[in-house]
Amino acid sequence: MQQHTTSGTQKPNIGFLGMGHMGSLMAQRLIQAGYPLMLYDRTEEQARKVAGERAKVVTNPWEIGAHCGVLMSCVSDNSALEEVMLGNNGALAGAKADTLHIDLSTVSPKTSRHIHDEARKRQVSMVDAAISGSTPQAQTGDLIIFVGGEEESYQCARPILEHLGKQVFYMGKSGMGTTMKLVVNTLLGVNLQAVAEAAALGEKAGLNKKEMLDVLSQTAVIAPTHKAKLANLAHEEYPTAFALEMMRKDFSLILRLAAEHSVTMPATAAAEQMYAAALARGYHGDYSVMLRFMEELSGMVAQKV
Repeated sequence: MQQHTTSGTQKPNIGFLGMGHMGSLMAQRLIQAGYPLMLYDRTEEQARKVAGERAKVVTNPWEIGAHCGVLMSCVSDNSALEEVMLGNNGALAGAKADTLHIDLSTVSPKTSRHIHDEARKRQVSMVDAAISGSTPQAQTGDLIIFVGGEEESYQCARPILEHLGKQVFYMGKSGMGTTMKLVVNTLLGVNLQAVAEAAALGEKAGLNKKEMLDVLSQTAVIAPTHKAKLANLAHEEYPTAFALEMMRKDFSLILRLAAEHSVTMPATAAAEQMYAAALARGYHGDYSVMLRFMEELSGMVAQKV
């Protein structure tokens, strides 16, 4: 795997597919770290905004595979990953033997294993390196990263991943990185729903909203990531760090995985339905907007227009 080794002074060419909220920030960090980057996004203008004068933009994933020793992807869902990697113009179609693919997307473990197996047929190694954190952590390099795949491939990917995350955990065989991410996001989404219900209860029962939120933020039962979400509710502003649509998508992956393994998840299923209801009602933006949605359902704010 000499083509993509990162242990020497010469940094490998990296092809990055997906310039969304997270992908663009991670690509910028790698550019700042001195890696030569080639960028692709279905919206070419978005890739050009990230590239500036420091990276090259290509018009199809095949070119990424043909010219880069390391492929990195951060796309929205299973179908998007399969399209950019396995399509006729996909990155794997152009990839040379001994290329390394690092997938940072939140997809199903089954999809991770499928991409991994297809990559191996082309003598390309692949790790699923699912990320925990949102845009602030992506910007500062403080993500938590869970990796699945062969350990040799993980060791090759690790120097690159350490530019993106403050902790990188090797979880085992292919699909285990994405599995760990779904476990984490189960807690992320279900706990936020519980916080939203508790806040709605306190407010409707007569507590001063500002004082209640201040007190809640000081208690041990509120996770650090949710303290900022309480501030969103206090200010009635929900800037997107992790989109409501993406949390709803992750719930669908979680429940599908649970069904495959006969795991009963009643609280998760109920939370998923609440997120789906919020989207149907027209809510968008950060997933913390569920706090406002519960206010609406409790009759404390007007229906969202």
